[in-house]
Amino acid sequence: MRQSKLSLGSGYAALIFISLLFIVPFVWLIRSSLMDLSQIFTMPPEWIPRPFHWDNFHKALTVLPFDTFFTNTIIIVASVLVGTVLTSSIAAFGFSRIVWKGRDTVFAILMSSMMLPAAVTIIPSFLGWKMFGFYDTYYPLIVPAYFGGGIFNIFLLRQFYLTIPQDFDEAAFVDGATYLQIYTRIILPLSRSAVIVVALFSFLASWNDFMGPLIYLKSDHLFTLALGLQMFQGSYTAQWDLLMAASAAVVLPCVIVFLIGQRYFLEGITLSGLKG
Repeated sequence: MRQSKLSLGSGYAALIFISLLFIVPFVWLIRSSLMDLSQIFTMPPEWIPRPFHWDNFHKALTVLPFDTFFTNTIIIVASVLVGTVLTSSIAAFGFSRIVWKGRDTVFAILMSSMMLPAAVTIIPSFLGWKMFGFYDTYYPLIVPAYFGGGIFNIFLLRQFYLTIPQDFDEAAFVDGATYLQIYTRIILPLSRSAVIVVALFSFLASWNDFMGPLIYLKSDHLFTLALGLQMFQGSYTAQWDLLMAASAAVVLPCVIVFLIGQRYFLEGITLSGLKG
């Protein structure tokens, strides 16, 4: 009993230590965004701004057209979100609820593509999009989401769909339902947690995407928040208070979205691994 309590205490201590490793940089970002430049690097460090410089956010977000960057990011994120959720859920339905020749083989081939480094496909993808005249447009960032939504998302939803009894499909077929009706009226409502997890992953990946916009966009008026932040860092490297304020403003939506959806995130991840 004593050894069990000791192990439990050690586990909690390890979790607290690991949590601090992730929390401290975020706290440092927030406190620095509310400080004067002279306070940020004082030794020993000051954790509470005196006074709070709330005007750092206004200054940081008006130096560059962050309103345009924000609008561009929302357009891309919303489009990618719709495409990813729609096509990955349909593809997962086909791989889990419909029996067709070669289904498992095709799925295994798709899964093997996860082992292919992204760096290998950057140049061919860029040349392909440029050849079709889509360089410096949002098409390379949005269109791929409407062709499967990513193999990981398909895998995640497929694993969740496999936990739903096939009896539901058979009963629906007896009542004259089609595959489309089963997908929309049975599978999707029962898979809300997993779909929300895919939506969260898609939102975070698209919102924080830096490499994609960097490769395919060259016009300033098309830039996203990630590129805008890089421009800010390049132009105002010495003004760390404003840089921290801009970074905090970009990170905050991700934190809010994750806090809102964390319950579904944990539930969806847990249930998706119940059946292979």
